[in-house]
Amino acid sequence: MERRRVAPRAQWRDRVHAQGLTFLTTSLPDGRELPYWYEEACYLLSEAEVEVLEAATQRLHAMSLEAARFLASGAMGDLGLPAGALVRVGESLAAGAPSLYGRFDLRFDGEGPPKLLEYNADTPTGLLEASVAQWYWLEDTHPEHDQWNSLHERLILAWQQLAPRLDEGPVYFAHHQDEPTGEEEMTVTYLRDTADQAGLSTASITVGDIGWDAVERDFVDLSGSPMRTVFKLYPWESMLVEDFGAHVDPVSSPGSTLWLEPLWKVLLSNKALLAALWHLYPGDELLLPAYLNDPGPLTQWVAKPLHGREGDNIRVHASGVEIEQPGEYGAEGWCYQQWCPLPEFDGNKAVLGCWVVDGLPAGLGVRESDGWVTDYRARFVPHMMTSVRPSASVQQAWLADAGADVQDTVVQDVLPGDSRPESAVSRPMLTLGGPLGLPSDVQDDTYCDRRRTP
Repeated sequence: MERRRVAPRAQWRDRVHAQGLTFLTTSLPDGRELPYWYEEACYLLSEAEVEVLEAATQRLHAMSLEAARFLASGAMGDLGLPAGALVRVGESLAAGAPSLYGRFDLRFDGEGPPKLLEYNADTPTGLLEASVAQWYWLEDTHPEHDQWNSLHERLILAWQQLAPRLDEGPVYFAHHQDEPTGEEEMTVTYLRDTADQAGLSTASITVGDIGWDAVERDFVDLSGSPMRTVFKLYPWESMLVEDFGAHVDPVSSPGSTLWLEPLWKVLLSNKALLAALWHLYPGDELLLPAYLNDPGPLTQWVAKPLHGREGDNIRVHASGVEIEQPGEYGAEGWCYQQWCPLPEFDGNKAVLGCWVVDGLPAGLGVRESDGWVTDYRARFVPHMMTSVRPSASVQQAWLADAGADVQDTVVQDVLPGDSRPESAVSRPMLTLGGPLGLPSDVQDDTYCDRRRTP
């Protein structure tokens, strides 16, 4: 694994913006702008390294499901959730409520085994840049090379697998109306696009516009129509403390709302998962020692708030490193994880985001930071593999082989259908295929509504 300096494409800003990535920079409180999409460098990985990451992702997902069952038992307390919430979460898990996707953040330098830092399994972002923007970067700059990226294909397949379990009516895609960067809206818009391409009926709504009909006991849209399926990019730990959270049916009974991600995903997004994994699999090479409430035997550690996001409130206590990040988390409790500094590439500290779709490894996105904590100042840097891209027919065969083995990820842990890493297939730029609810400034005919050409 290496980081290589490369020349950015001509008019790259316009190209990436047209693909839906409208949040090209990060605004700081002092008015400065930092690059978010960064194509003056790329990361190179060998096929063998991608195979290691793919296998680790698969095994970590299976281990995390076992840890979720352990956490649902209450063995590690209430996880900072409201009274009684853990019982409902356990019901959701036992019912096998379906899930769509998640992202493991791993430490990996190409030398030793990957190490789990956390599992963003409820509201992961970074999807559009990993699935779309870096693919077109590869097509434009190194079309002969491969990339670990079957996200788009797997998402469409996942919606098709899920379709028979859905009630009539559209799948609603909800994002928080107050998120200022546009990242959440565009992530949800892209996911809606994949559902459209899978043949589902879809609609867009903000979380604030979802209502509750106390008479019919239904979640409803602005017209009062019942919402039978809702994908929400809104954390469960927030929803559970709100009035509407009490109305969520954890087992998605007939006639109720099926939520994606499901309620049980609150177990995997909670940092207590790290301590549960270490308790169940002590000494596993993919894990770092982790403990709830106090550092235990750790002398150098990273303290993570159970519900923390984007590096908020992270504390680092290590030799020569003392960090305390600002934020509003921590009252819910803490997990202490062994300090394991990120690998540095020319001074850039990289975290590898390994994606899971419908229980299967699906691709990679790399973020890098100047500091030891990966927070909202991080940059997304595209990657490619050193190997030559296989033919489209070979890629489709890999996808079909693994897709044929897809099972409900709660009921049965899924093993990959092929041990080789999956690359993406050709993804042509296409015209806007319908009312995707895009912000007015990105109604561009090159938005990635990437229906496949024959």
